[in-house]
Amino acid sequence: METGRITTPFGRRPMTLALVKRQIQTSESKTGRTVDKWRVFRDVGDARTMLGLQDRALTVLNALLSFYPASELSEEKGLIVFPSNAQLSVRANGIAGTTLRKSLAALVDAGLIIRKDSPNGKRYARKGDGGKIEDAYGFSLAPLVARADELAVLAQQMESERRRFRMIKDRVSITRRDVRKLISAAIEEGASGDWGRAERCFVDVVGSIPRRPTIVDLEAIADELNLLHEEVVRMLENQLNSAKNDGNAIASGCHIQNSNTESFNELEPCFEKKQDENVAPTSLPRNPIQTFPLEMVLRGCPEIKPFGAGGSVANWRDLMAAAVSVRSMLGVSPTAYEEACEIMGPATAAAVIACIYERSGHINSAGGYLRDLTAKARRGEFSMGPMLMALIRRNSVAVRATA
Repeated sequence: METGRITTPFGRRPMTLALVKRQIQTSESKTGRTVDKWRVFRDVGDARTMLGLQDRALTVLNALLSFYPASELSEEKGLIVFPSNAQLSVRANGIAGTTLRKSLAALVDAGLIIRKDSPNGKRYARKGDGGKIEDAYGFSLAPLVARADELAVLAQQMESERRRFRMIKDRVSITRRDVRKLISAAIEEGASGDWGRAERCFVDVVGSIPRRPTIVDLEAIADELNLLHEEVVRMLENQLNSAKNDGNAIASGCHIQNSNTESFNELEPCFEKKQDENVAPTSLPRNPIQTFPLEMVLRGCPEIKPFGAGGSVANWRDLMAAAVSVRSMLGVSPTAYEEACEIMGPATAAAVIACIYERSGHINSAGGYLRDLTAKARRGEFSMGPMLMALIRRNSVAVRATA
């Protein structure tokens, strides 16, 4: 029989305001409700990580529920079980006494059971003339009834997180395999490119995977591997395109023409160039510089977000507009930025400005640095993959350090 009073534990066990709050919440919950005790137990098991419970605590909770005679928890039938520690130990697969007491305390702290201690700390029940229990001392299972809906939601959230974890883990495994085999094939077949650097990047990324990674860890690793994969594929495409263009040039004597049709008019007014400043068509890169997903750029360069429209960057147009503002703050001249947009493309140039702004404290002359990158892009030697990957890795390490 439940009294509805706030009770305190026996002996030297302390009483806390958290225990008072849980008892009040339990007493204010809906009365007359019944829940399947094994269903709510499964929900507790699924949500045990969020509840801070170990497997031993679940074993003890299973034993406590086994002492409840009905399959459904109901206030009308009483919600207090009163087995002794010896009886609990037997039904909990012979668990040691010290572990049993720690597990019971963990269940109380998690708000899944409430102690209803007798004056002498023993667990027992008093029955009336008809054999009906009039008063009982032991553990109240009422919180399981009161929190049944909450526990079901937590279980669903944990299942969703586990499913997401498995998907990201599979993605990391596949991308890791692809990068490993692509680099090996390029080295074995003598493809041109800095494959030693790609190999070192791969080893660094794989070496940074924790022994027991979290979802945050795997997301960061997946982004780094994706960037490296894109860089490796770009190097292979350059190799193949170079061989194809060389063959075409020999066969037909054709020459490379400027196919860059992207306009920079949307970002800032065009400036007239003197005749000697015009870039020869043959000096432009043969292949367009790859633009990485906006999400990756923002993950590596979060400092540029406040400069977007409305204080955020939702699309590439916002990023390009933010880059114009940041460009002037960095002291990059309009002509230097215009040239970068012509050679790299407006989206890539804006992403490069975001990367430069992210590392502005380590760059003496942002304008000179951008001109140097533009010159490399003109020669077909620039890729923002390594730069962006380094920023993402640095930010990921900072997030893990503060978690």
